[in-house]
Amino acid sequence: MKILVRNQQGITVLSLKGKITIGVGDVALRTAVNEALEAGARNILLELSGVTTVDSSGIGEMVNAYTTVTNRGGQLKLVSLPAKVSDILQITQLITVFEVYDDEPEALASF
Repeated sequence: MKILVRNQQGITVLSLKGKITIGVGDVALRTAVNEALEAGARNILLELSGVTTVDSSGIGEMVNAYTTVTNRGGQLKLVSLPAKVSDILQITQLITVFEVYDDEPEALASF
């Protein structure tokens, strides 16, 4: 998985491309979130339009990232969910945990 890190209006945006699966994307996601927090980020937006697959480990890592950021006084939100990811979040009821947005400007304005 590839993760592009950028800063938009003081918010760290992590654009994920590829698979968030055990042993690949889950570790990359955890590392990217921890590095952003170490660099002083408080608000993180996960841009998921390039995600092709997510498994239970990937979902677990998204929840872990949310918990870690929240416990440090920040916010983690999701934007541009592919249908597969949206379906999984609906089935697991995690859609009620995450703040989810359709487009990036709307998501950035919500912080």
